[in-house]
Amino acid sequence: MEFAELITTPKLDGVILHSPFHEPVDGTLCITGHHLILSSRKEDVQELWLLHHCIDTIEKAQTSGNSIHNGGSILLKCKDFRILQLDIAHPDEFHNIYASIERLSNLDKPELLYPFFYRPMYNILEDGYILFKPETEFTKLIASDEWRVSHVNKNYTVCNTYSATIIVPKSIDDDVIIAAANFREGGRFPIFSYRHENGTILLRASQPLLNNNNRRSRADEKNFECCFGPI
Repeated sequence: MEFAELITTPKLDGVILHSPFHEPVDGTLCITGHHLILSSRKEDVQELWLLHHCIDTIEKAQTSGNSIHNGGSILLKCKDFRILQLDIAHPDEFHNIYASIERLSNLDKPELLYPFFYRPMYNILEDGYILFKPETEFTKLIASDEWRVSHVNKNYTVCNTYSATIIVPKSIDDDVIIAAANFREGGRFPIFSYRHENGTILLRASQPLLNNNNRRSRADEKNFECCFGPI
């Protein structure tokens, strides 16, 4: 998709910005594929740079009188709780800008959002994704031989809301874990989440899948037995 197709009026002079705790600013409004920019080109006045994705809702109020010959105000309610108002005098540009902002703030494909287009203007010194290894950090939590690090959820095939590396009871194998996941809502089988300094552990899991036959899962019960003892 070309963002130019969504922007009817990319630039407009004479737009007045009203924002909390600031004097109104009369400047030039520019609409890019990801940002709404307003600048008065004055050194002592701060520019507005607003990501379209930060806009929660957009409203418009047309100036009273003959709607054909009057512009109006565009009210932007942002996700950071700011409320911004843009006053636009020309009626055609008023409707064009409203429509453009509405389209750009409601993109339905994540790959069109700003992080996928951002190119930093500096050299990346290290990859933040490999600053530490989960296996190394998880080993610090395991204080006994009762637990192990498992990669059963590699590529998130067992549960797409768990990490790829998890801590599970050492006495059960991965096949039992997969069978237990099939008995739980969203596949969220019991996993090790936290260990207190006194040795107490905290597990997390979703609720069992219920049915009219009161079906039980031996794999699920075995998983809990390995964590807490016979149930």
